[in-house]
Amino acid sequence: MYRRHLLKYLGASALGGAIAYSRSFPASATTLDQIHWGYIGAASPEHWGELSPDFQLCQTGRQQTPINLEDTTVTESEALIFNYHPTPLKIINNGHSIQVNYTPGSALTFKGESFNLLQFHFHHPSEHQITGQPFDLEIHLVHRSQAGKLAVVGIFAQTGTFNPVLQSIWDVMPIQPQPEQITANTSINVSQLLPSDRSFYEYRGSLTTPPCSEDVLWFVMQQPIEASKQQIQQFAALFPHNSRPLQPLNSRTVLHSS
Repeated sequence: MYRRHLLKYLGASALGGAIAYSRSFPASATTLDQIHWGYIGAASPEHWGELSPDFQLCQTGRQQTPINLEDTTVTESEALIFNYHPTPLKIINNGHSIQVNYTPGSALTFKGESFNLLQFHFHHPSEHQITGQPFDLEIHLVHRSQAGKLAVVGIFAQTGTFNPVLQSIWDVMPIQPQPEQITANTSINVSQLLPSDRSFYEYRGSLTTPPCSEDVLWFVMQQPIEASKQQIQQFAALFPHNSRPLQPLNSRTVLHSS
């Protein structure tokens, strides 16, 4: 029962939209949906853990995301296998970000385990950094395995050339929070947002929004993609700042693909 409520809550209204995989589950989606959280003031990230007992991991967790990704000598020899297909453009403004829900059938495979792509969404500026460098945008591709494990792929975007794939989303971005809208005769393939260089950082982290559930497998692509200055500004006009601050690495190990 708790899991079903959490799936509904996070799929419909949370920024991550991710299905949280945690050792403890919130009491009900209805209760969580009434908790106001955000990025400024009394509801900002430093206060998330105080807003609800179900959000305590945001304050006490030891595997929290995002982090600063430093150079590492620990190597991951396994590659990411992307098997993404076009999907009808199903878009939501959930009040915390713009989210695109994905039709079942696309997946990420890592070490023989398949993770189905659920949705992707955007943060401005980036949540992760590389050696202290933030980027203009970060895209999170949220996946779940049949066993309920989460895997998220992070893709940086920096100011550069015009990005036609992003523009197909920007053209129909709702400016106010609203339920999912399906754009007629428009499809999108998220594989077109992947960088050409598939090098990545890997570590164990959390959702970057309440309830900050841990045991999330993170893959952050090293090479950023590009978007025009106008495209960055268009998203920033809706979400001037929807990024959680960096979290301590603690005892975690960050790997880098070979």
